[in-house]
Amino acid sequence: MDDPVAIKRCQAGERDAFRFLVERYQAEAVGHAFAILTNREDALDAVQEAFLDAYHALGRFDTSRQFYPWFYTILRNRCFKLVRRRKNTGLSLDDVSILAPVSEIPAEDRLALERALLELSSAEREIVTLKHLDGLSYEEIAERLEIPKGTVMSRLFNARKHLREKLALRKVHR
Repeated sequence: MDDPVAIKRCQAGERDAFRFLVERYQAEAVGHAFAILTNREDALDAVQEAFLDAYHALGRFDTSRQFYPWFYTILRNRCFKLVRRRKNTGLSLDDVSILAPVSEIPAEDRLALERALLELSSAEREIVTLKHLDGLSYEEIAERLEIPKGTVMSRLFNARKHLREKLALRKVHR
């Protein structure tokens, strides 16, 4: 089964067809939610709520669009609602791992990068993740975030600048 078939079946009232979409995109969605929220439990909650929202909104889904970029907008909104509601994260840096294991990066540098990413705003962390960890093009990021390509380029430039500053500060303190 592919996305359009699953969506049409869902729109026809076949509830089990939605399971295909959940299973196909759940891991990617958790990764994206985690990049914004930096908390695995919050990310899992946001993904679950976003899939419920998507299920209820599928009747209005434009089948000429791709599912995941549409779903990502729902997920992103859920994540930013959680960010706004959260006053004190209680986040322990030792419990966080944003980056997938990469053998070429020394452990000390990897930890410094992860900690620097955590110090970025949620929006900065999100755009860096979409570009550098997911490998999306500027056009794909613009579509996913529903912003102009120029805005993506500007935000990414500023996020990289902030990341470099935070990494430079970490090197000075070593």
